Amino acid sequence: MRSTHILGRSSSLTVSLCARSISVPGAELVLRLPTIAPDPKTRVIVNCAGRTRSIIGTQSLVNAGLPNPVHALRNGTIGWTLAGQALEHGQARRFPETVEASQREQARRQARSVADHAGVKRIPLARLAELAQPDRTVYRFDVRTPEQYRSGHLPDFLSAPGGQLVQETEMNAPVRGARILLVDDDGVRADMTASWLAQMAWEVVVVDGVTAADFTVSGDAPRALPVAALRPEQRISAQQLQRWLQADDGTVVLDVALSARYVAGHVPGAWFVLRSEIAAAARRFPSATRFVITCGSALLAQFAVPDLQALVSQPVFLLEGGNAAWSQAGLPLEKGETHLLSPRIDRYRRPYEGTDNAASAMQAYLDWEFGLVEQLGRDGTHGFFVI
Repeated sequence: MRSTHILGRSSSLTVSLCARSISVPGAELVLRLPTIAPDPKTRVIVNCAGRTRSIIGTQSLVNAGLPNPVHALRNGTIGWTLAGQALEHGQARRFPETVEASQREQARRQARSVADHAGVKRIPLARLAELAQPDRTVYRFDVRTPEQYRSGHLPDFLSAPGGQLVQETEMNAPVRGARILLVDDDGVRADMTASWLAQMAWEVVVVDGVTAADFTVSGDAPRALPVAALRPEQRISAQQLQRWLQADDGTVVLDVALSARYVAGHVPGAWFVLRSEIAAAARRFPSATRFVITCGSALLAQFAVPDLQALVSQPVFLLEGGNAAWSQAGLPLEKGETHLLSPRIDRYRRPYEGTDNAASAMQAYLDWEFGLVEQLGRDGTHGFFVI
C-alpha cells in the first residue's frame, strides 16, 4: 500500500493541511525528504498557502531526481479552503534535524548537478574577496534555517532561508543586476536556491569549501544603522516622557511605526501617523506645547523629527529607544486603534496570509497569479529560462 506525506511550505508553522503534514522550508526539501519518506514509493504532496512555493518545491524535487512520486497541491491552503475543507491550526510539526551522512552526500550530489545544469558559478571561500566590487552591489546570504544561522555563520552574510529568497527575491535583493553569493554548510540548500536564482537571470555564486570552523559569528548579524543629526537635547528618555504626560501640560506623542505594531502596543495616548503623511496630518494635530515622536525602536522616528520641526513652531523631541525603551522602563502600553491621524494603508494584507480572508479575495489572488503566465509571455525583459 502506498503511503502519502504532505509537506507544508508556508513561511509560518501555524497552518498545516492535515494531521500528517510537516513543515519543510523550500530549500530544505531535497536534503530532508529522504529522511521523511525513505520509501521511494511514498507519494509526496507539496503545498504552501497559494501556488508559487509548492510549484517551485515540487519542481526542485523533480529536478534533483528524487524517486518519489511528487505532486503540488493545486492552489494550496487557499484552494483547500475554497473547496470547503477544514484546516488544522496551531501545529509545529517540522522536518527532522538529523540527516544520515549517506543521505546528505547523495543530496549534495543531486543539488550540485541541478546547479551545474542551471549555470551556477562557484568560488572557494579563500577567494571570496575577489568578488568585491566598489561599483556593484553584492548580496551575501546564508540560506540555512534561521536557527542554524544564529548558531554560527560567516562574517558579513545575512540570513535568508532559500525558499523565501526565491519566493521574495526583491525583498532581500532589491538592486536589480546585483551579484548574489550563497552559502550553507553542505552545499545542498545553496545549490538548490542558486539553481532557481540563476534561472531568474541573477548572477549567483555558491561559496565552496566552507566548514563548521568557518562559521565564526554567532547570533543575528549586526547592522550599521543610520543615525539622524539630532541635538542631544532633542532626545528624551522614557522617564522624561512619562513626567511630561503625567503633568498633562500639552505633550502630544506621535507614533510613526507600522500600523500593525501601533495597534499591538503604543505609548498611551499616542497618535498614529504615517511619516509620509506628517505634513498633511499636521492640520489635524491636537493642540500641543511640544511633540514627541516615537516608533518601535526610534530608528524611523528619528528622521521624522526634522520633518515635523520644519512644519511646527513647538519643539519636537525623539523618544530615545522608542516604544521598546518605554516597555523596558516598565511603563504600560496601550493597544488598539485608539488615535489614528492616518488611515492604516501602510501595508497590504495578502490574501494568503491567514485563513480568515474573504473567499472573493482568495479567488481574486488565484486569478491574478494564473494571469502572470500570460504576462510573462508578453514580457521580453524577465530573462527567465527553464532547465
